[in-house]
Amino acid sequence: MELSFRRAQAVVNTLVSKYGIDANRLYPVGVGPLAPVASNKTEEGQAKNRRVELVE
Repeated sequence: MELSFRRAQAVVNTLVSKYGIDANRLYPVGVGPLAPVASNKTEEGQAKNRRVELVE
C-alpha cells in the first residue's frame, strides 16, 4: 500500500511542478493489491498492475 501511495504522490508532484496543476485539485490514493487488473503471478500481470489512474 505504501508503494502504491508513493507512486500516486509522485504523479501528483509531477503534475503540480511540471504542468502547473493546482495541488488542491489532486488527491493521491494508493490502492495497491486491492484493485488489480491482472494476476500478480506473472511479470506481465505485475507490470499491468503498476499503474496510475486519474479519476474525475
